[in-house]
Amino acid sequence: MANWCSNTVVFEGTPEAIEQIQKLFKLMAEQELKENCGQLPDFISEDNGGYFFATYQYEGDTDVFQYETKWSPNIEVVQRIAEHYKVNFIQDYEELGCLIYGRATCADKLLTDIYLEDEDFEKFQFDQETDTYHFEGKEYNSDCEILETLLEQKIANHQP
Repeated sequence: MANWCSNTVVFEGTPEAIEQIQKLFKLMAEQELKENCGQLPDFISEDNGGYFFATYQYEGDTDVFQYETKWSPNIEVVQRIAEHYKVNFIQDYEELGCLIYGRATCADKLLTDIYLEDEDFEKFQFDQETDTYHFEGKEYNSDCEILETLLEQKIANHQP
């Protein structure tokens, strides 16, 4: 059974392109319900993998899409969608069972993928007795804020 990687992608482009992407994601979500299996856009080969599962869009969010993939993010597939519709994107992803946490950004066809590595996950500790996390001298009830902080630090220090 697959570990599920949670993905949130925000597309940036013309209103017409975003509307086309909305239609694409809506169609894939409908097809998944009918076929009970992950989906890819018609213009992407099934050889690539990276299927979209449980695609969801909050009402009112026109350019934000949430979905799951098996084991890891489908950055290459999202990049192909962006190229097809001539848009940029930011994709946040996480699958903490396999220590996957990162952000892929594509602007003007330039892809940057910044993610936490094993040593980043070693920068904080979990205390089972108190059910809290410890990072940089502070105590946290969840690792979410710590992971966001670590990723933001890596993004700020990234040299293109």
